Parts: sequence; C-alpha cells; structure tokens
Amino acid sequence: MDSSLNNIILIVYDFDGVMTNNKVYVDENGNEMVLINRSDGLGVSEIKKLGIKQIILSTEKNPVVSARASKLGITCLQEIDNKKEALMDYCDNNDIELNNVAFVGNDINDKEAMKAVGLTFCPADGHESIKAISDHILGTKGGEGIIRELFDFLTQN
Repeated sequence: MDSSLNNIILIVYDFDGVMTNNKVYVDENGNEMVLINRSDGLGVSEIKKLGIKQIILSTEKNPVVSARASKLGITCLQEIDNKKEALMDYCDNNDIELNNVAFVGNDINDKEAMKAVGLTFCPADGHESIKAISDHILGTKGGEGIIRELFDFLTQN
C-alpha cells in the first residue's frame, strides 16, 4: 500500500457529484430526489472495516443528504458555506491531523478543503480545476460507484 494511504484515518466525501451524478429530480411540489449507487454503500461499509472514519461534507441543505448519511452510518455536515473551515473545525474537535485526511470532491466549492488535506481524489467527470489538484482521478463518474472504486484503490495500492 502507498505510504500516504497508510496514514489516512478520515475520508471526506462531497455529496452532489460524488455520491450522486450531480443531477436532481424535482417534482411539481418542489421536492427533490437524487439517484445514488448502492455499490457506494458497500464501499462505505468495507472502508469502515479498514478502520477509516468517513464523513459527508456538503453545501446542500437537502434532507436527502442527511438521510443518506444516516443510512450509511456516517457523520454528515451540511449547509456548509466554507468547507475548509468546517473540515478544520471537525478535525480539531476529533484530534485528526489534516495530513491524515483524504477528500473526494468534484467541483470548485471543494477546492480549498482539498488543498488542505493529505490526499485528494475526484471522479472522472470532476471539474477540470479539481482534476488539476487531485492526487488521483478515479475512473468512475460521480454517482456511478466512486466510493466502491475508492475501496478497491485503497486495498490494491
């Protein structure tokens, strides 16, 4: 396993564009629904077995984000305007060094938080500026099993 991977004790996921395909269904009443990939649930479960903590960090305030986090059994920080600041606070409160954090993000609102951590990943369809700062560009697009691919990456490197 890559030595930088051995140091990871926390993985942070953006929600939209990572756990989803960045699209939303809106009904006539304004209710939103997203499509998620069940293989990511398996990925989260398997990563837990590696002893790595996981959280969702999202700017969204949609209850679907917290519902998904609850089902996965991981912490969800949402309605976050400044992801870097929120992540730094979370790490301070949980005695986690930022260089022991991996961040999976896809767009410019993830950029500053990604620059602050030890290891970065993005989906194949991430924004070009995020690809440019990512340590690893995964082969999977957002919402198509990013976390499941990440688990394979973690266990094969």
